[in-house]
Amino acid sequence: MTEPKQNRGLRAVGIYGLLVVIPVLVSIVLLTREHRGPVGASRAAAIGHPLAQLLLAVALVVVACKAAGWLLQRIGQPPVIGEIAAGIVLGPSVLGAIWPAGAAAVLPNAIMPQLNVLAQVGIVLFVFLTGLELNTKLIRGRGHLAVVVSHVSIAVPFVLGILLAAFAYAKFAPRGVGSLAFALFIGVSMSITALPVLVRILQDTGMFHTQAGVVALTCAVVDDVTAWSLLALVVALITASSLTGVFLTLGLAAAFAGLLFAVARPLLAKFFARTPETTLRRLAPLALVGVLLCATATEWIGVHAMFGAFLFGLVFPRGNVVEKWLHQNTSGLTTSLLLPLFFAFSGLRTDLGLLADPSLWLWSAAILVVAVAGKLVSAAVAARSVGESLCRSLQIGVLMNCRGLTELVVLNVGLDLGVLSPTMFTMLVLMALISTAMTAPMAVYLDKRASRREAQPQLPPVEAELPKAA
Repeated sequence: MTEPKQNRGLRAVGIYGLLVVIPVLVSIVLLTREHRGPVGASRAAAIGHPLAQLLLAVALVVVACKAAGWLLQRIGQPPVIGEIAAGIVLGPSVLGAIWPAGAAAVLPNAIMPQLNVLAQVGIVLFVFLTGLELNTKLIRGRGHLAVVVSHVSIAVPFVLGILLAAFAYAKFAPRGVGSLAFALFIGVSMSITALPVLVRILQDTGMFHTQAGVVALTCAVVDDVTAWSLLALVVALITASSLTGVFLTLGLAAAFAGLLFAVARPLLAKFFARTPETTLRRLAPLALVGVLLCATATEWIGVHAMFGAFLFGLVFPRGNVVEKWLHQNTSGLTTSLLLPLFFAFSGLRTDLGLLADPSLWLWSAAILVVAVAGKLVSAAVAARSVGESLCRSLQIGVLMNCRGLTELVVLNVGLDLGVLSPTMFTMLVLMALISTAMTAPMAVYLDKRASRREAQPQLPPVEAELPKAA
């Protein structure tokens, strides 16, 4: 006779409880009684475990960035501004000043290196996707515009930054730093356009695929490469290295870019054209290996890892299953988890409490005026001089004035090298945030005005009627 299912289930539960649950509970009791001290110590260690601290910090940063991004988006700012502001709020400027113990508990200094590594991985992947999405066809016929705007928007703010440094050197330069190194560093700080933040703003405002957006992106790439090259020059001067190393770095970077475009690009195109889709789909994860290898190469060269990733994105074949796989499996994780860490990290190192003296706010205002006048105005004048309309020229100038986190990365280098004092660092950070916050609303306004004017029908000029000869 078959035993009912209900009885079999009850007997199984009883056996499981007798032979599994009870022995486990007895073991826990015995171990606790015999090793109370070590268990308590291990429990405390588990609570303060570095991995647990890192995971908690990542969760806190992501939540804060998303909440601040949502709030800023409600008032017309792109979420990236909120993500940067969230880092400042979580850092010594707000949370560290109001509740030092809480800030030390949730964001201890011990996890900052790991947080920075995750942030750098995020920006490498994001910049690769940026290069992959960049439509270079829109720039055809406008190469002269990109060259003129990028070079002018570097040279003018660089000179203005050197002039500003001449007045600020005696008051703000750290002891032992020469005037040349200080002036060069301020000039570099004024010349930067942030490629990653500019991309986020263009994506959030819908201008990524417009001609003005592509021109600004192209100029930003030139700006960033030039800024890193100038930064290498300043670092070489500060560390008493020879200029030969700087020129070697630039030569290696140019050779690597040429290798990617002249060799890797055609080889990848042939491989993708001859390989079946099923095989490409299986090999898709290897594209990320290529990203990491290119980023490693430029990091070893001495430029920056994100430029190798960006170049690989430019040469990577489009319109295939691998590109689709990369967007589906990489984009979401990067923009939702890793990228906010990059935008928040520099904010965690910024202390606005250093600007307690009212005179320092006047200096901050002067730095902001010089930065905006040098970058926005010069880029707009350059764009206008090569045939762009007034609205489009101003729009390009506004986009080029976006400094964002690339500026903050450079400033952190200056702080670490001792070229910038904490006070000057904080004022330059404030300039970077305000100039970045200006970008989206002004660019959207100018884009709407330019679109309305371009949509209006252009009437042919009316020629005056000449009097008939008698």
